Amino acid sequence: MVGLVPRQLKHSMPFPLKYRSRAIFQIRYALLALIGAILFGTIGFKMIEGWSLGDSFYVTVQTLTTVGYGDIPPHNPAGRAFAVVVMLIGVGGVALAASTIVQSIVQSELVSTFGQRRQSRKMNKLHDHYVICGSGRVGSHLVRDMVGTNQSFVVIENDPQRAAEFSQRGISVLVGDATLEESLREVGVERARGLAACLPNDADNVYVVLTARDLNPNLRIVARAAEEQAEAKLLRAGANHVVAPTIIGGHRMAVALTKPAVSEFMDSITANELGLGFEQVEVDPASHLVGQELRETPIRSELDVVVISIRRQDGEIIFNPAGDCEILAGDILIAIGRAESLAKLNEMAREIV
Repeated sequence: MVGLVPRQLKHSMPFPLKYRSRAIFQIRYALLALIGAILFGTIGFKMIEGWSLGDSFYVTVQTLTTVGYGDIPPHNPAGRAFAVVVMLIGVGGVALAASTIVQSIVQSELVSTFGQRRQSRKMNKLHDHYVICGSGRVGSHLVRDMVGTNQSFVVIENDPQRAAEFSQRGISVLVGDATLEESLREVGVERARGLAACLPNDADNVYVVLTARDLNPNLRIVARAAEEQAEAKLLRAGANHVVAPTIIGGHRMAVALTKPAVSEFMDSITANELGLGFEQVEVDPASHLVGQELRETPIRSELDVVVISIRRQDGEIIFNPAGDCEILAGDILIAIGRAESLAKLNEMAREIV
């Protein structure tokens, strides 16, 4: 939420949550003060007047509330003096407690309503962003990686505590149920570029995919599958790609066991230990790269970027393209290199002749 970190929804949730937490604290403090006054009066009347706890409590409540039926009055000077003290404490204490509770509740509701309206207005401004549904074990890692991409995104999370943690980190989040159509509409899924369904339950992910696909037919949807058999259902529901963490984990363990050097290299790239990363670069029809052979471009010689694959517009995939491979308009180059070099390649692919 932010991907939207530097931009749209940076402070959507901390505002109401902060004031709601403060209201709860104020109400709790007021109730504790009131209970303290009652205990003080009950114990004092029992010790001074010798009444039972029930009578002492009864007289204390009478005094604090200023009802004063007068059926059990103090009988000695010390008791009367103590009653005066309890009255003085009670009049101010009860009034303060009551006003604090009412004020906190009203303020919390007003601030919450204002925060929700403020959030809705900013949600309406979102375009070409990403939506992450669920921030559990898989979703939280996705959020962490998205923060480093400078892409705009928003998280839908039904756990208020987890949502508050994201908000404190500047991540935009909507507290709600991602399986509900109104939640997806509120985060602007109709205008979004992509959606990740990361809920722990496969049935919920299927429902999210179905709803999101209905709202936005052009949306790029990636879904998580907890069970292997759910993959086909998610694809039929409209997901473009399905990720099964258990299957991927098994493959990675097999590679680590049988091909440790390959595994270590992949881990070093994932952890950015070598300063390398993968990138997909779409070649604009107006780019000066169009029509050039790969070896004629500065991609390898100057940028030190390796193009490991080219995907044509017709779906053809060229693995490890040769130097005489011609770059066409609309090609997607899959490249590996350093971040700054990949950024320059992106600029080059969009640069107009």
